[in-house]
Amino acid sequence: MEHRFQVDLRGIVDLLSHHLYASPRVFARELVQNATDAITARREFEPGWSTAGVRIEPLVDGGLRVHDDGIGLTDTEVHTFLASVGRTSKRDELGFARQDFLGQFGIGLLSCFMVADAVEVVSRSARGGPAVRWTGYADGRYTTTVDDTARDEIGTTVTLRPRSDTTHWLTADQVRDLVRGYAHLLDVPVLLTRPDAEPVALTEPRAPWEVAHDDPEVRRDALLDYGATVLGARPMDVIDLRVPEAGLVGVGFVLPSASTVGQGGHRVYLKRMLLSDDASKLLPEWAFFVRCVVDTSVLRPTASREALYEDDLLSTVRQSLGEQIRGWLLDLSVSRPDRLAAFLRVHHLGVKALAVRDDEMLRLVDAWLPFETSRGMMPLRTFRQHLAMIRYVETVDEFRSLAAIASAAGTPIVNAGYAYDAEILQRLPRLDPTIRARRLDPGELAARLETLSPGQLASAAGFLATARAVLAELDCVPQLRQFDPVTVPALYVVGQAAREQDSVRRGREGSDELWSDVLSAFDDVDVDHRPELVFNWRHPLVRRLAGHQPGPALRHAVEALYGQALLAGHHPLRAVDSAALNRSFLALLDRAFSDPPVTGPGTPEESR
Repeated sequence: MEHRFQVDLRGIVDLLSHHLYASPRVFARELVQNATDAITARREFEPGWSTAGVRIEPLVDGGLRVHDDGIGLTDTEVHTFLASVGRTSKRDELGFARQDFLGQFGIGLLSCFMVADAVEVVSRSARGGPAVRWTGYADGRYTTTVDDTARDEIGTTVTLRPRSDTTHWLTADQVRDLVRGYAHLLDVPVLLTRPDAEPVALTEPRAPWEVAHDDPEVRRDALLDYGATVLGARPMDVIDLRVPEAGLVGVGFVLPSASTVGQGGHRVYLKRMLLSDDASKLLPEWAFFVRCVVDTSVLRPTASREALYEDDLLSTVRQSLGEQIRGWLLDLSVSRPDRLAAFLRVHHLGVKALAVRDDEMLRLVDAWLPFETSRGMMPLRTFRQHLAMIRYVETVDEFRSLAAIASAAGTPIVNAGYAYDAEILQRLPRLDPTIRARRLDPGELAARLETLSPGQLASAAGFLATARAVLAELDCVPQLRQFDPVTVPALYVVGQAAREQDSVRRGREGSDELWSDVLSAFDDVDVDHRPELVFNWRHPLVRRLAGHQPGPALRHAVEALYGQALLAGHHPLRAVDSAALNRSFLALLDRAFSDPPVTGPGTPEESR
């Protein structure tokens, strides 16, 4: 025996309002959408026919009436469209499932029950027949009658009777704002009518990007003004966007301030009806500095009609729009370098993200984007002139501690401590195979510093012996060099070999016996690589210490310089390092205040 499912309309409405639609406000979109589809159908049915548009009238009793002069519905079509949920085959037969129509899911009218207890539809079809009155109720009942009292005018009138808790959705101001937000780009006239006022047009004849201007700069300024209304601030620039295979056209606005991935979405219209003002996945992730306003006639919406459906076509659109934004950047580098420079100052992160995968953008970054170097801010192309090798460091702290010394040693370096910088430097040989770039080994830099003469080394032998003993307890070895700037008394240097050996040893200490044996295989036991504390002979304090007698004071001075070098280089402090720093600080203070006070002639005792 065959049975049919029983559908609880209240349950369906609850499903729509809490799980499908983000807000009851979509009832306004669905009403205008249905009216627009009816007008489109009548244009197909009666070529040459001209519409008067859609009229929206808030009622005195709190209800809302929407009228269109579209194709209308016959009695059979009323049952098919208004009393069925999810039935699409009959819609296809009647011609209401084509791409020309906005609605495709057959559930639009049900959204009205999110704000109404009863929905009344009076419709007369252009195909002939009497007017039909259909009244649906939120409890699942509906009635249909032939309405002999209706006017002979072809079209459909929908009247909503609100619930007591939803009257605010049907006020004149609320309906005006909702319809204008959703439908202002429709090419069908939509008017808000009130008995005591002139009709208000809620749609515009052309989208902002469709308005023609004789001067391209005038058009650009007009679009930037429009962008200010969309973003809340005037954009930096505007990019025309077009993807014919998706029926997509619109503009992209370059944000005037720095943004991050996932911050804010795009405004997308589907056949000139707003689909979402916060759509995502329209652009590649690297293009997060652009916000789009586009209209598409082909991309598929989700069932809620509030987002785009992820499919192969959307992926193609995303790739195409990314190529157009990339082309805009390359055009700027040729035609408007001033605009490119202003753009890069704000949105360098997005450009660098693209450069790590795109050779043309890598070329643009190489030529135009300033990098922080020991010679100052400059593009990489300028920095690498007359250099056989580009050397860089991968942390900001390392750059700050080494930049001045590297320049003095004739080894200029690039700060690659920011996002994507190291990857960009490693990709530079793709532009020119003769370009070489590698990370600077601080140990290599220390070896390049100027050595002392034999006489200078002999005079500092006692100091070096004390330093060697003190630093051995701190897993460090002393070096004595002379370098600029003279304001740096000591430099703490961790070479690559020392860093790797330290990492292995720390791993062994924190592992069980099995893993400790495995890691021992990676430890070069024949060579002890340790960090170096490089004393600067050109600093007056170092020269005075070199002539000082060995003893506790000299030991504490070495510990103090060790701690100061760690802090200046932003190196992490171990417990043993903190202990040495505290010990030297307190000892030197004690020594400074342990000698008898010296007073000048006539100095009062109280002032000592």
